[in-house]
Amino acid sequence: MQQFIHNPVLTGFHPDPSFLRVGDDYYIATSTFEWFPGVEIHHSRDLIHWRLLSRVLTQSSQVDLRGNPASGSIWAPALSYAEGTYYLIFTDVKSRSSIHKDLHNYIITAKDINGPWTPPTRLNGSGFDPFLFHDDDGRKWLLNMRWDFRKNRTHFSGIIMQEYNPDARRLTGPIHEIYKGTTVGVTEGPQLYKRGEYYYLLTAEGGTGTNHMVTLARSRTLEGPYETDPHYPMMTTAHDVNYVFQQAGHGSLVETQTGEWYMAHLCTRPIPGTRTDNPLGRETAIQRCEWTDDGWLQLAHGGKLPAVEVKAPVLAPCSFPPLIERDEFDASQLNIIYQSLRVPFDSSWVSLDERKGYLRLTGRESLSSLHDQSLIARSVQHFCFSASTCVEFEPDNYMQMAGLVCYYDDKDYYYLRISHDEIRGVCVGVVCSRQGVYDEISSMEISSNTWERYFLKVEVSYRDLVFYASPDGNNWTAVTTPLNFGTLSDEYGGKLGFTGAYVGICAQDLDTRSKKAYFDFFEYKSNTGC
Repeated sequence: MQQFIHNPVLTGFHPDPSFLRVGDDYYIATSTFEWFPGVEIHHSRDLIHWRLLSRVLTQSSQVDLRGNPASGSIWAPALSYAEGTYYLIFTDVKSRSSIHKDLHNYIITAKDINGPWTPPTRLNGSGFDPFLFHDDDGRKWLLNMRWDFRKNRTHFSGIIMQEYNPDARRLTGPIHEIYKGTTVGVTEGPQLYKRGEYYYLLTAEGGTGTNHMVTLARSRTLEGPYETDPHYPMMTTAHDVNYVFQQAGHGSLVETQTGEWYMAHLCTRPIPGTRTDNPLGRETAIQRCEWTDDGWLQLAHGGKLPAVEVKAPVLAPCSFPPLIERDEFDASQLNIIYQSLRVPFDSSWVSLDERKGYLRLTGRESLSSLHDQSLIARSVQHFCFSASTCVEFEPDNYMQMAGLVCYYDDKDYYYLRISHDEIRGVCVGVVCSRQGVYDEISSMEISSNTWERYFLKVEVSYRDLVFYASPDGNNWTAVTTPLNFGTLSDEYGGKLGFTGAYVGICAQDLDTRSKKAYFDFFEYKSNTGC
């Protein structure tokens, strides 16, 4: 019976897929940007069912993200395998909003996909989107786009390549410029493959917005010159702004055990009725591909648009347990679904041991901080969902807060928080930031001096986001009229962000950094009937 891949296979924030097959196992590594731990690795055996297997960068000794800008940090990991060793290359972006791109490309290796991984070794900083190519002769080559910050220069100045010496763990020899890209420009995301007599270079072009695309080029020699597919692009949604997927690009290829070819790529799904409101962020989809008689690769279903439903390869089916909906915080460690901002989970600010069945957060810096936030969250994966929690918290002043947050970055968020006011005492209300402009929806604050516990909930239906509060989990009061969930999007207000929206719990103590909040549970439920 024919099985189908239903796209996107990785919903919510899972950008820049790096696709790899080792034996019967398939892996996709995705970017994590400022969310920690860094670099997600997903696993499948049939390309239909996927699970989050691990996150690789778990310690500050591996990568220090404190102070990095929003949508900076970990970009475009590249996963590869050769001679019994897994290789992972990633970029740590320290600045991105000026003419300069301060970045560091690192390599780590492991004998097992689950680690342990070697300490990172810095390779270069000439550009981002690094990729390691393993040639048939055993030599290894690092590719990346090159950034040229000089006046009147093309900033995306081409794809360059340099040999990597695995014994010395460094680059060696001359730098080769192998591809300038097409007239579309913004050529990045190089992936190199060898098939038959050709080396095939797969790139992303057009920028990561609505003009994003996948372009293929080839050469009979490694150093080039590379000839662009005369029918390029291989895939794009640029010509159909109303298509269900948008911004399709950044492809990565695998060949199955049976000789079929598939490409993982990123895409977005705007909220229906909008073009750029995409709070789910950049997701990962998979397309089936076919080689033409003249040696070019095309989408198997024809045309340039990515398909929603794709024929799956004939492989043994696999299944994985679903992600948890309700977490009672009774495990010995945090579930893999959660991440923090820029810093690792540390007992100084988060604990599952201090009080059985509760997660304790010690308040630290504000939601505007690029350093030490006490925030634990998961990516939003559905247009319609609810998230809820219950917290015990006794604030003494307005600098102490705790609650439920819908977060994009330090400039865009909605926060249902418990705090203390000199006049009203303890109260529950919403603060928000839109494009960095702070506001308090104080007209709907609830005076809660008699509450012993605080049940907090958010319900999202496409663009409408409403917060609720309750003293018992049964009798709920809306704390806002509908807010615009679309503001938590990659392109909101003209920004160029990459992470999509998160929902989670947090605590702040801007003065003493000592006030504790105890969370009884966290629940995330999709509304499939929406």
